[in-house]
Amino acid sequence: MSIDPAFWAGRRVLLTGHTGFKGAWLALWLLRLGARVEGLALPPEATTSLYGALELEHRFPEQLQSHLLDLRDAEAVAAAVRHARPQVVLHLAAQALVRRGYADPLGTWATNVQGSLHLLEALRCLPHPCAVVMVTTDKVYENREWLHGYREPDRLGGHDPYSASKAAAELAIASWRSSFCGSGAHQTPHLAIATARAGNVIGGGDSAPDRIVPDAMRAWAAAETLDLRHPRATRPWQHVLEPLGGYLQLAQALSRDPAAFAEAWNFGPGLESNRTVQELVLALQSHWPGRWRDCSGPGAPHEAGLLHLAIDKAVSRLLWQPRWDFATTVARTAGWYRQVYEGASPLACCQADLEAYGAG
Repeated sequence: MSIDPAFWAGRRVLLTGHTGFKGAWLALWLLRLGARVEGLALPPEATTSLYGALELEHRFPEQLQSHLLDLRDAEAVAAAVRHARPQVVLHLAAQALVRRGYADPLGTWATNVQGSLHLLEALRCLPHPCAVVMVTTDKVYENREWLHGYREPDRLGGHDPYSASKAAAELAIASWRSSFCGSGAHQTPHLAIATARAGNVIGGGDSAPDRIVPDAMRAWAAAETLDLRHPRATRPWQHVLEPLGGYLQLAQALSRDPAAFAEAWNFGPGLESNRTVQELVLALQSHWPGRWRDCSGPGAPHEAGLLHLAIDKAVSRLLWQPRWDFATTVARTAGWYRQVYEGASPLACCQADLEAYGAG
């Protein structure tokens, strides 16, 4: 299976979180494929957001329509769904920052759990088939600091509010699917719902606070020192295009065979990309020299130390697999920031990455 441009051409897609980092990349990819995209999200937080820099609404006025709203507003979500009449839903909208989850746990839970349910409830009104990919995170697993990767049937959990809210979202989505997808009088027969759990994504255009790559790029561009909170923590680093391609392939599979693919899926990198934060920073330094210091110590909010994903299921059943190794991922990421810093167009840099990746 591969990404099929014929499948996406003219298809009505509801993309939540389109103003975020991953959402902006996915919106551009869908528009290149010819999809008709309706976005549902909060306004971009940063004045330097990738979504704003790409100017997608201006460049694709016939294909993209944006609804700026809060997932916690059930009536607004329902109205947007009725307007979009989607054939595919890609749900990326979330409160996605671990440290913000500590600062605003109630908002994090409300957005990630209740907001996801508001979307699913709104989709019950659709009179036609719709494939729904609900994106969560690799942090949904109960982290036991295992050396081997977590598989989809492993126990869910989460120490911090962000991770726990995403695990709860997985349970809520599975419950909703079991309860309301089917041919019973109280059920909706035309919805196919899967969840997607991705690794730690990096790539050009991320401007969020408390993420290692944008923090590094900001610090080094200003000739400042980067502070590392957890330099020895290991993560499954992957370029942002890797899981996005997985979501597209999963949506295609759901549309063609709902019964076989309406379940949870991991999208992570190859084993050699499971690296420490320090290793990632050292690799970035080879493309953009800068200073960093170890600021780890007692008293910091808890974050997982060791986290890997097993991707056998997606590889064997979806025929999806990562295309870029760790070195390529780091080079493409640092190169994007370097070129934009030197005056290149963010859109041109994104288009170049999509072409190099071999996007359909």
